[in-house]
Amino acid sequence: MSQKLVDNFNRNIDYIRVSVTDRCDLRCNYCMPEKHTQFAEPDSWLTFDELTRVIRLFSEMGTYRIRLTGGEPLVRKNLPDLVERLNQLPKIKDLSLSTNAIQLKKFATPLKQAGISRLNVSLDTLDAEKFKAITKGKLQKVLDGLAAAKEAGFNPIKLNMVVMAETQMDDVFSMVQYCQDNDFTLRLIETMPLGSTGQTAFQKKILSFSDIKQQLASRFPFIPGTMPGGGPARYIQLTESQTRIGFITPISQHFCETCNRVRLSAEGTIYTCLGQEHNYPLRPLIRSNASDEQLKEAIQTAINLKPEKHEFNEKPLKLTRIMSKTGG
Repeated sequence: MSQKLVDNFNRNIDYIRVSVTDRCDLRCNYCMPEKHTQFAEPDSWLTFDELTRVIRLFSEMGTYRIRLTGGEPLVRKNLPDLVERLNQLPKIKDLSLSTNAIQLKKFATPLKQAGISRLNVSLDTLDAEKFKAITKGKLQKVLDGLAAAKEAGFNPIKLNMVVMAETQMDDVFSMVQYCQDNDFTLRLIETMPLGSTGQTAFQKKILSFSDIKQQLASRFPFIPGTMPGGGPARYIQLTESQTRIGFITPISQHFCETCNRVRLSAEGTIYTCLGQEHNYPLRPLIRSNASDEQLKEAIQTAINLKPEKHEFNEKPLKLTRIMSKTGG
């Protein structure tokens, strides 16, 4: 097998986002319907042994960036044990985690000790009432989790802020100042039409990212910036600090031509594009005692299914699959 995993459009797939559960302890109104109950049974989730095997095979084929996601990954029992296993794989060079930080106060130190190097934290507002309206959760738990992560030595810590109809420039200004005060990185993300809740949010008018940049410049002068990592954000850097702000624009300025990632759901299905239905279930092969070579062939078959681009703009009502089922 080649040491590079390449799709039919000559894109090198070096990054896999691995969901460990489709469950979450929040109900963000652009992600998961409030009354959603159609969760996968835990028996259908890949075990830690199975996850470690699949990720080892990906790494042997050239994928070296791993991000653990959910749902909310910290609701998966004994997650630091999985992190420790993955950290021991010799070809993995970047092991990170996406979380809503509700349970991060408890897990920050164990995760750091187990081998997580970077954190992405979902945080859409610093207004406690707005936060509750968006997520049905308590903002203070997130802030406590972030403080614990900083104390544990995580660097960088990136805050992912989805720009929605509820988002005002004051929310953005407050988040930029918070990141500047705490040496965090801010990433602003366009709402995507995933599932009924995402489609509803997508159809509402939001702040344009060009307007956000213009208004930021009036209060926080910036220059072009860069940031290590395998994601699609385009960065600026504030001139008065090292604070970086990233813009993730799957709708207004898509980055499909350079997409280097696929997703593995908690149930062992490879999703090759967040905005398409192309997928390949690995679990049946894994649980029928397929050999490593058979699984590698299946992984390459899955990669060959990866489409050239999403169709969020052309077909915004196409995807009924919610974000938490795909993996973050």
